[in-house]
Amino acid sequence: MATGQSLGIIETWGLTAAVESADAMVKAADVEFVGYKSIGAGHVTVFVRGDVGAVRAAIDVGIERVQKVGELLGSQVIPAPHREVDEILARKL
Repeated sequence: MATGQSLGIIETWGLTAAVESADAMVKAADVEFVGYKSIGAGHVTVFVRGDVGAVRAAIDVGIERVQKVGELLGSQVIPAPHREVDEILARKL
């Protein structure tokens, strides 16, 4: 993950909702889809990155989409993640 970019996270229940949110986010704002992580039992987390304003806008759109097709478990925007967070994500995604 590029240093200095914000990180957006949406956690859903179900792959369909995760795919829908990822699609909506990259279409709605200038963000990059970083990847997703499935931890079992239907929990899927989607990650995007970009400028903080774009990430916030993308997360808002992603939340709306998830709520229409699935279940939102959580969301977060991290404006300036520490470099160690970037390193962890690079290894895990």
